[in-house]
Amino acid sequence: MSTSGRPARAGNRITDITGIAVGHAHRVDDDARVAGSSGVPDGHGWATGTTVVRVSAPGAIAAVDVRGGGPGTRETDLLDPSNTVQTAHAIVLSGGSAYGLAAADGVMRALEADGVGLPLDDRGHVVPIVPAAVIFDLPVGAWDRRPDADFGADAVRSAHTEFAVGCVGAGVGARAGALKGGVGTASVRIDAGPAAGITVGALMVANPVGAVIDPQTGLPWDLGETELAGLGLRRPSDADLDRLADLAAKHTVLNTTIGVVATDAVLDAPMTKRLAMAGHDGLGRAIRPAHSPLDGDTVFGIATGAVRPATPVPTPAGMHPDVAVVAEVCRVAADVVQRAIVDAVLAAEPIASIPTYAQAAPSAFR
Repeated sequence: MSTSGRPARAGNRITDITGIAVGHAHRVDDDARVAGSSGVPDGHGWATGTTVVRVSAPGAIAAVDVRGGGPGTRETDLLDPSNTVQTAHAIVLSGGSAYGLAAADGVMRALEADGVGLPLDDRGHVVPIVPAAVIFDLPVGAWDRRPDADFGADAVRSAHTEFAVGCVGAGVGARAGALKGGVGTASVRIDAGPAAGITVGALMVANPVGAVIDPQTGLPWDLGETELAGLGLRRPSDADLDRLADLAAKHTVLNTTIGVVATDAVLDAPMTKRLAMAGHDGLGRAIRPAHSPLDGDTVFGIATGAVRPATPVPTPAGMHPDVAVVAEVCRVAADVVQRAIVDAVLAAEPIASIPTYAQAAPSAFR
């Protein structure tokens, strides 16, 4: 079985930010399945992968905010704004639960071979900074088939501004409540106000315990008529609503939504942390419930520092000088994270017998 996903659209993807690239590595085969009408996982074969967000912008600032009760992470303490290192050369998002953190070793290996990392002596030796987070997808394929260092190396080497969304990379084994999850992306260029000219984008791997579809409407949570029309969605039939409700009653606890929200704004480390925090607002809009004790919800923030608004906004003494810019960037960050999670669900393909939203509610699509 092969999966190539759907191409992310220019103008609505995280790589609209210069210095950001995305690469995937995954493996899916015909033995991957979920047996039984109860939906209880009984996986076989391969159904997992790794996604890498490559950060090549010089001087980029990195941060993270972890809110789930069961996170699987690496190098997140390093990104506390009070600590010394303030950058990252790549962010790893992987399947495989804690085993999948091994993918970061391969990313480090590949970056080191290219001379990318913190230069720590005068002989060319470097240490790449590669934080990581993982989703729990082990039962979708065979329990012992999970990403390793080679997945990470392949993903970072394939990183490009052109990339796919849906059932690719870390999204291959993802479930979104009762439905198939995946990888999604979105971006916005701010046209007016204190942050005019700044772009904010997100890439999310949707694998939550909670629901991504409102059971009352059969549609993604909290989207207005204009947004739904733009996605080609309408209220599904009563039969499809019944089908969605039946699926929800049988869904399994496969959990954690992880991702990266990035901007080309000039932000310091504490404000980049606030960017990551704002991303969780979008996660909370798109998923009900979010941040549960069974989720490992983690959002990384990246600020490449390429764009500073031409007209500074006066700030009262004693306040952060960029507060007006940060407030607007964070508002948009929540929006793009929400949209990226919806994108992940709409782009999903059927893998391992997990139904997609399009299969469960075909009448929702215009």
